[in-house]
Amino acid sequence: MGDYSTALEFYGKSLEIRKKALASNHPDLATSYNNIGGVYSDMGDYSKALDFYEKSHQILAKALPSNHPDLATS
Repeated sequence: MGDYSTALEFYGKSLEIRKKALASNHPDLATSYNNIGGVYSDMGDYSKALDFYEKSHQILAKALPSNHPDLATS
């Protein structure tokens, strides 16, 4: 528990794979950004976490209808 650097490494690799394979507004990219944000939040680096959460939300705002429930939690 608490192996944040390994989590960031693997979430980062996942993000890079998804960037190559998916459209720039694909919701799975938002998931990757959200996961990375969660790690930074757990580490107490809330500024970095917010950056990644905002990227996630921006993608979902473009990809989903404005009344989609996932927008409320992103």
